[in-house]
This record gives sequence, C-alpha cells and structure tokens, in this order.
Amino acid sequence: MTKMIPQNLREIMIHNAQEVQSDLAKDHPPVVKLHSKYGKAIWLLSELDATNNIAFGLCDLGQGKPELSYVSITDLESIKHARLKVPMVEIDPTFDGKFPMSVYLEAAKQNKRVTEDVALLAEAAKRIA
Repeated sequence: MTKMIPQNLREIMIHNAQEVQSDLAKDHPPVVKLHSKYGKAIWLLSELDATNNIAFGLCDLGQGKPELSYVSITDLESIKHARLKVPMVEIDPTFDGKFPMSVYLEAAKQNKRVTEDVALLAEAAKRIA
C-alpha cells in the first residue's frame, strides 16, 4: 500500500485501471496530482495497477515535453532531498480533475507544461471535440 495516495483515491484509480483492462476504456479524469516540492515535475494520474504500484497518467518532468506514461509510485515515494532527507514528491490535496485526461494532455502539449487553468483546459476541450 502506498503512503502517498489516500486509500479512497487509490480505489478510484484501481477501478479506472480495471475498466481499461476490461476493454471499457474510458477517458478518465485525473484522480490525483503529485508534484515535486523543489522542482517542476507534475504527475496527473488516473489509473493504478495495485499489484505493481504502477500508475498511469500525464507526466511532466518540467522539460517542456509532457506525455502520457506509466510511473512507479514506489519510486516516487523513495525520492528524498539530498541534504534534508525529506520526501521530494507530494500529493496536492486540493486537486480536482474536472476534465478528461485527453483534455489535460492537449492543453499540456499546447502550453508545454501541465496546466490547471480552466480557460486553457476549456480551449483544449473545444479543439479535440
């Protein structure tokens, strides 16, 4: 079990992954937002393989090339600040995914970074509609 993602959100992410695996593939909205405390990395995640603790979502390492990918939650939890020895990645408890992942991806491609700006997301939604 992961310490970073609360159980109720893990359950939603696991359910989303099961839908995809059952060919009920849906364009789920992101369930959680993880980010680097001391950097620009952001992960908007919608699905979780609980067996391997691997999540799927929009990954932005802050280099201008956000992409859909898989990430190990175990690895993210293990990243510590070199001197302070505190976790480098944390969850944003205020995040609420309001759009499907495809909209976040389109907006991120256009802006070269993950955005939560509602106007930019609405514009992206219109472009892919």
